[in-house]
Amino acid sequence: MEQKDIVVQPQDNTLPANYLGLEEEYSSIKKSKVVIVQAPYDKTTTYVHGAVNGPAAIIDASRYMERFDDELNQETFKIGIHTMDPLPVRDLPSEEMVEKVYAQTGELLKANKFPVLLGGEHAVTIGAVKAFKDAYPGLSVLHLDAHSDLRDTYFGSKLNHGCVARRISEICPIVQAGTRSISKEEKDFLASGANGRIKIFNVYDILEMPLWKDSVSNSLSENVYITIDLDVFDPALVPATGTPEPGGIGWYEALSLLREVTKDKKVVGFDVVELCPIKGNVASDFLAAKLVYRLLGYVFPIKK
Repeated sequence: MEQKDIVVQPQDNTLPANYLGLEEEYSSIKKSKVVIVQAPYDKTTTYVHGAVNGPAAIIDASRYMERFDDELNQETFKIGIHTMDPLPVRDLPSEEMVEKVYAQTGELLKANKFPVLLGGEHAVTIGAVKAFKDAYPGLSVLHLDAHSDLRDTYFGSKLNHGCVARRISEICPIVQAGTRSISKEEKDFLASGANGRIKIFNVYDILEMPLWKDSVSNSLSENVYITIDLDVFDPALVPATGTPEPGGIGWYEALSLLREVTKDKKVVGFDVVELCPIKGNVASDFLAAKLVYRLLGYVFPIKK
């Protein structure tokens, strides 16, 4: 019997085309604390292409989520979440893309907004971190990823998605968690002492450290930017990434870490990157959308 592709039909096309499908009361730029920045970019992708479609897939999936957060017992959307139009970066060279993300993030920080960046490939994070470092000189970055991303150059580019952690470490200290793939070049770089601003908790450390989440949090400065490459999750949970790696962390494990960090530190912004949507399989899109909402809930607890 011939199998046909499963097509997911949206239940309500009348919902606004913004994060959560929010009405004007909760989505206007003036009233919103949070601003969603979309960076549809995958020019340096080296395996499966499609991360350029990640931001739109996250926005679309979010429109069918419950707005009530059952863990936190709150309606986080009431803080106001504005969704900007996608940045025009799709066809730009990496240097120009980074500068556009940097400029847009900086403008939002000056306006006292809380930026949430949706990628796109991981290179988009470099521009955001540059802007946050300007605003928070003592910044550190929590980097959740399957890959170390510590190459100096990759495929001839210093702004390749495989170099993002190396570039971040040149801007501010970085703490990695969940990594499980590293090249010999990166291993040698770390063995040489790197630049003294990189702390790593790979999956092997995590398996042997019952209190690894506390150690991660204690390694961060007071002001923290979080960058989440979705391939940090096990591919059984998130198959829709450009470079999936077996043996990733689970949903509740990730949430427990994020809850710990937001409790101990001031999270000033974050991104979710490297979603590479798979046609007919929306589970990864939905997880990414819910991850954004849950993390916003941790950052902005609503007093009862």
